[in-house]
Amino acid sequence: MTDIEKAYAQTFSGRSGELVLQHLRKITIERVLGPNASDSELRSIEAQRALVHQISQMISRGRGAS
Repeated sequence: MTDIEKAYAQTFSGRSGELVLQHLRKITIERVLGPNASDSELRSIEAQRALVHQISQMISRGRGAS
């Protein structure tokens, strides 16, 4: 576990951190684009999802889980 992983775990600990992470998941991972979504929109949301996933992974590693 690195210092940055510990920092992510600490930053997103507590009620406020959980609320923020839940909100990020809601607006990215749980967001559904319709069949008329453009290639640009699809790429953008996928990049956002990847970032939220990376944050979640850093938190998990910082808490000692993989």
